Amino acid sequence: MPRARRTEPTTPQAKLNAAIKSARDIMRKDAGLNGDLDRIPQLAWLLFLRAFDALEQRLELTERDYRPAIEEPYRWRDWAADPVEGRTGTELLDFVNEKLLPYLRELTGAGQHDPRDTLAAVFKETYNRMLSGYLLRDVVNKVNEVNFNSSDDIHTMAHLYESMLREVRDAAGDSGEFYTPRPVIRFVVQQVDPRLGETVLDPACGTGGFLVEAYEHISPGVETVEQRRELQANLRGIEKKPLPYLLGMMNLSLHGIEQPAIVRDNALAYPVTQIRAANRVDVVVTNPPFGGEEERAIQTNFPEATRTAETALLFVQLVERILKPGGRCGMVVPNGFLFGDGIAARVRERLLRECQVHTVVRLPSGAFAPYTDIPTNLIFFEKTGRTRDVWFYEIPMPEGRKKYSKTRPMRFEEFAECQAWWGGANREERAENERAWRVPIGEIESNGFNLDRRNPNRPADLAHRPPSELITELIENEREIMRVLCAIEVELAS
Repeated sequence: MPRARRTEPTTPQAKLNAAIKSARDIMRKDAGLNGDLDRIPQLAWLLFLRAFDALEQRLELTERDYRPAIEEPYRWRDWAADPVEGRTGTELLDFVNEKLLPYLRELTGAGQHDPRDTLAAVFKETYNRMLSGYLLRDVVNKVNEVNFNSSDDIHTMAHLYESMLREVRDAAGDSGEFYTPRPVIRFVVQQVDPRLGETVLDPACGTGGFLVEAYEHISPGVETVEQRRELQANLRGIEKKPLPYLLGMMNLSLHGIEQPAIVRDNALAYPVTQIRAANRVDVVVTNPPFGGEEERAIQTNFPEATRTAETALLFVQLVERILKPGGRCGMVVPNGFLFGDGIAARVRERLLRECQVHTVVRLPSGAFAPYTDIPTNLIFFEKTGRTRDVWFYEIPMPEGRKKYSKTRPMRFEEFAECQAWWGGANREERAENERAWRVPIGEIESNGFNLDRRNPNRPADLAHRPPSELITELIENEREIMRVLCAIEVELAS
């Protein structure tokens, strides 16, 4: 019997998927790459250079006197584009390691938003980890098959890239803080509703998910080239760690943001009491890292009464101060922020007195599964004066489901009822129901500014909540108690 012929992919999407899969399969053969935490960043910077060269070639055709940011012989088209005559083997390795990457790290821009500064920042801590120049040549050839001049290929590549970001998060385990479920990101951005002309910041932007969603949310209203440039310049991110920074730059580039305004820095590294008006923003959308600890030098950037090592509490303080008057925020916070006493209570008090905290959306237990089981919430506030009352909305677990998993995660459709209830900008249309309730600020203040409010419209909470949820909450409460006790112990010892 004759052997069945191997079916070749025929659609552009299938060809692109096949090219990227082949590149990753090739990298698995290289002894210098150990798992997806090595392979995906390696593929990311190669894709970045391929995409950047395509962008520069378009600008050379459309803009008179355009000066390329990358010059010969370091452009992708010079060393990588020819699969037959291009460098390979030891020659390719030597060129990439000893010439190309050092050249990119040393680029210096001539003004604000100069792409040379962007390139230098991206490649400052980027290294080639492949040991075989022949395998590297094979990967480069596969990357060449991606057509970054085709909007269809770029769109498909963006979605494919997002799936790779999830894989990085899976491979990173506890050390990977940089993946937020897309449904959560989309809901936060849609409810905050950033608009053209507003500055949008994510001070812990990771791989750029919130900024990409904000871009896609605002883009339909863009009508001119000037408006698109304004939109791109107004999307700002800060990221502390090199790997998510690189992936974020690539992510924004793939979604059409030509010069991503992401800064490689620690957003907490500057005194919050000295934030200048020029640095304030209209909108913040973010999922800052929580459960982490900042060093004492960083803590001194915050008022003495609210200094802490807990990153979530520091980011809440930063966000409240960096918003312009009238500014808006939607952010993810852990359950402990809602009920913790001591410093946590003082941070909440300041937030409630300086901003209108209008909505707390309580996510189902395990919404961030399998990454963390810590109960999480979405908190929305505006810098328009002190809080008058707080609305709470409880997103239920889908009927018949006990928990989320990697293969069955939270879906955007689960936010539909909450969005229908949300109402307009003034929120006057809201009404209490079995999922929504309102708590006046006086009641919150008399209870130590506690925002961990049970749903009064479901009185049989304990009887009907799943045991796993109760156990998770008990563990979180115990952790919070131990954190407070340890803080007291440190203060007594000092």
